[in-house]
Amino acid sequence: VNIDHVATLRNARNENFPDIITVSKILHKIKVDSITVHLREDRRHIRDKDVEDLRKLNLLPLNFEMAATNEMREICLKISPSACCIVPERREELTTEGGLDVKNQMNYLNDFLPNLIESGVKVSLFVDPDISQIQAAKDFFGEKHTVIEDIDKKAYLSALAISEFLFVTCDSSSMISEAALTGKPIYIANISAKKNDKRFKKFRSLFKELNIIKNLGEPLEKWSYQRLDETNRVAKIIKERINI
Repeated sequence: VNIDHVATLRNARNENFPDIITVSKILHKIKVDSITVHLREDRRHIRDKDVEDLRKLNLLPLNFEMAATNEMREICLKISPSACCIVPERREELTTEGGLDVKNQMNYLNDFLPNLIESGVKVSLFVDPDISQIQAAKDFFGEKHTVIEDIDKKAYLSALAISEFLFVTCDSSSMISEAALTGKPIYIANISAKKNDKRFKKFRSLFKELNIIKNLGEPLEKWSYQRLDETNRVAKIIKERINI
């Protein structure tokens, strides 16, 4: 679970709420696999102290996203997270917008990465779903690599494809519906619908009746349900009505 934007909200409020440590304890309680933080050069959300506190608490494996800079490498070696992911970084972007150009930065990465790899940190590279870039990353790591092939240009759809459990932490009916296309267990944050929002309350109630969703915080388990396939369902209705 990426908790960067817990820090974004905290910083916008200019106080220690929501608290990164409290959130990590909740995630530990519901048995997520790991947490991810991206310490950006401008510290726009996660700050150095956040990373240090999370590592000191050590409740969950920590995946440290970082740019390929000497400063970030030193921080990574100091905190010794379970894993680190090298990502491209541009100040003007709101969030990471593309993958690392491994193919054209091979010489730099050959110099930059050995210290991290030798330290025992699991190193990964964030690359675009481009065959030449994936091949370059595969060549770099040799036999010690894992390539996730079920990818989509949209990061959210890629996450749906490779995840075993799905957690939707917002009141977005569209994101929940997209998750329900997978047939995988879906946990959603117990966020109250907006006042008088009968449509969303009805939506949540229906999905619970269909055994598609459970509340975040309930015991982690696997269950099955009939996958939603609204595109084909609606197409079938249209064809029947126009006698195709």
